Amino acid sequence: MATGADVRDILELGGTDNDGPISKKDLINSDKKKSKKATETLTFKRPEGMHREVYALLYSDKKDAPPLLPSDTTQGYRTVKAKLGCKKVRPWKWMPFTNPARKDGAIFHHWRRMAEEGKDYPFARFNKTVQVPVYSEQEYQMHLHDDGWTKGETDHLFDLCKRFDLRFVVIHDRYDYQQYRKRSIEDLKERYYNICGKLTKVRAASGTEPKIYIFDAGHERRRKEQLEKLFNRTPEQVAEEEYLIQELRKIENRKKEREKKAQDLQKLIKAADTTTELRRAEKRVSKKKLPQKRDTEKPAVPETAGIKFPDFKSSGVTLRSQRMKLPSSVGQKKIKAIEQILAEQGVDLNPMPTEEIVQMFNELRSDLVLLYELKQAHSNCEYEQQMLRHRYEALLKAGSGAGSGGAEAQSWPSIDDIKVEAKEQIIDVVGAPLTPNSRKRRESASSSSSIKKAKKP
Repeated sequence: MATGADVRDILELGGTDNDGPISKKDLINSDKKKSKKATETLTFKRPEGMHREVYALLYSDKKDAPPLLPSDTTQGYRTVKAKLGCKKVRPWKWMPFTNPARKDGAIFHHWRRMAEEGKDYPFARFNKTVQVPVYSEQEYQMHLHDDGWTKGETDHLFDLCKRFDLRFVVIHDRYDYQQYRKRSIEDLKERYYNICGKLTKVRAASGTEPKIYIFDAGHERRRKEQLEKLFNRTPEQVAEEEYLIQELRKIENRKKEREKKAQDLQKLIKAADTTTELRRAEKRVSKKKLPQKRDTEKPAVPETAGIKFPDFKSSGVTLRSQRMKLPSSVGQKKIKAIEQILAEQGVDLNPMPTEEIVQMFNELRSDLVLLYELKQAHSNCEYEQQMLRHRYEALLKAGSGAGSGGAEAQSWPSIDDIKVEAKEQIIDVVGAPLTPNSRKRRESASSSSSIKKAKKP
């Protein structure tokens, strides 16, 4: 008697934990379970690493499985190779033919259209032969005679050249060495091309210069010897050659670097020479013009003071804001000092670059750099003044301890005199070149300081 498990196996029902009797519900829902199992087996996931487009080519919209065998349908992008119509087919015939390239008169057969009967073999046009020159007995005796070659050997060479279409490797292999002496390929080539050159020169029309082929047998022999030596090299020689090539490249690179540095240095020297010549010319012109404009002009500011902005006089369109860019000669400390002073005064670091603003802004920064340099010079002078004061006090103490007397102590300058001299040094460090008025002021200051020294008890 069949059990419930047997019935489930026959109906392809999945087994359950309870293998009891089959109910009516199991029999009714058996088709749904089959469809679910079929849909579960037909669903495929796209494998990892496969692109979406490739996966779409493998499967259709219904998610069918890929075919096991390649199939070719008429529908799609492929077209039928041959379109057979209803017209009458052209007749073909088994007919004989001869090849003009052969001289033995051999007859062959092949299929050919009836309309092409009696025509020449179509592939005969590919039979290309080399035109080997032919010489007569008189020409040979007059122009082609050579002590190293006999006429029979020369005839044998030209016969082989005509038979094998100047394939000299084959000619060298088929050469009759039993009857004639042994020759190399270079000897055969040299003899053949010498005869061809002499014949073209003799047969050329008068007043014309024919084109003669010259074969250099010595060069060909040396080339083959070099190739043989190159082929027979040992691995040590190959490694040594590669090492020498690398060293040669390094030497060439160093040479190029040295030449480039020498060119750059030469450019710098030329630029320095041109600048010095320009400065000398400017000084000469300024010296000539100074006596005429001494009363009207103000004392000039030295070139080191302020900022020298570049002049954009080149052709083309330029931005006005480029004129506000600080040159590379200004150091980072000066740039930071300018930015700090502008920020303290509430001035914009990048104002609107109109013509007037650009000019005034550049002048302002040039004055700020001059002020920065003056402050540095002033601090240096103050430092020197303090050093002199300390030295003065030390010398006073040493003089009073030694009991040298008041007269010698009175000869030392006072602190006020040192201050006056320090102020004069500050003016000399940053100020303009000496004018006649400044010289008078200096002479009067020095005379007043000497009078003060004399009046002190």
